[in-house]
Amino acid sequence: MEIQARILRFVTRTNWVFFFGASLVCLVAASLDFALGVIAGGLIVTVNFHLLARTLNKAFAPTRLASHNVVIAKYYVRLILSGVILFFLISGHYVHPLGLFVGLSIVVASIMAATVREFTKIIFKEAV
Repeated sequence: MEIQARILRFVTRTNWVFFFGASLVCLVAASLDFALGVIAGGLIVTVNFHLLARTLNKAFAPTRLASHNVVIAKYYVRLILSGVILFFLISGHYVHPLGLFVGLSIVVASIMAATVREFTKIIFKEAV
């Protein structure tokens, strides 16, 4: 369980680091629409990730196990709400779609960074 907790902690922290880093870079180097897309997409995906983690932690707490239907219902509510927000952002031309795509990729980048980190730990541990 130690490895899973370490990976989750790393991904959770790295989400915010990547979000703020990408937002700052885009605010300085890109157009305002693109930067707003990165910010909006990053916020949507990072908040969704944290809410999902909180839901799963509560669902699998030993003191009270939640029904799987409740977990799935919360997931679908978040998914539909995210879809509606994305629809309004794109259809209203508030953000650049490519910037939104970059922002929505922040959690994926965090998970990839965690994977590379764990693989390098395993490889260098075996080399010693």
